[in-house]
Amino acid sequence: MEADFREKQRKSYTLMRMIYDLTMALLFIGMAVVMFGGEAWKIERIVELGRTFSWFFGSICLLYGGFRLYRGLKKDY
Repeated sequence: MEADFREKQRKSYTLMRMIYDLTMALLFIGMAVVMFGGEAWKIERIVELGRTFSWFFGSICLLYGGFRLYRGLKKDY
């Protein structure tokens, strides 16, 4: 009985972590897209930051979002 409860609890935790990782990955990758396309879409706040900073920060967001996506799909918690 307790083993079934622990297994259900583990599966629930794994599902929650997977959803959290995938959601965070989408947010970070979305932020990278906004940083990369800020000049083309004429977003004033992004243009004010400067091209170098927006590309640097966008690259970091893309790498971290990719890592979160990988970790969410791997499901090894």
